[in-house]
Amino acid sequence: MPSLWVDADACPRAARDILIRAAERTRTSAWFVANHQVPLPPSRWVKPLAVASGFDAADNEIVRRIERGDLLITADLPLALEAIDKGAEVMTNRGEALTPDNIRARVQMRDFMETLRASGEHTGGPSGYGDVERREFANALDRWLARNRG
Repeated sequence: MPSLWVDADACPRAARDILIRAAERTRTSAWFVANHQVPLPPSRWVKPLAVASGFDAADNEIVRRIERGDLLITADLPLALEAIDKGAEVMTNRGEALTPDNIRARVQMRDFMETLRASGEHTGGPSGYGDVERREFANALDRWLARNRG
């Protein structure tokens, strides 16, 4: 069975709770990678991986360890691109699939928005994480787990 990898530095608590329950229910290894200790329950399936602090330390560790067929949960588009290039699947914590067909355009848009922000333009941020986002994520994760049962 493929593993779940979570970019835990920016993962909302509600998404983390969904991932923990799903990993336990399906007996799927779920690695929560962050540059700090992430509060997790003791579990055979849910595993914290704290890395040294530093720019992209958690991202680099994920890329080093992730394998073809694993699922990465992240909103970090450059990290998503690297994982996709290694053959992993990627989903945001809102249940949106990042794929070879859409990731490069998403990275280009991110870079464009970053340029606008650097020039002083206010571009806003993502909307809040509520019931709809939790439900979409849980449903997308369940579909992935059902497709990838060993």
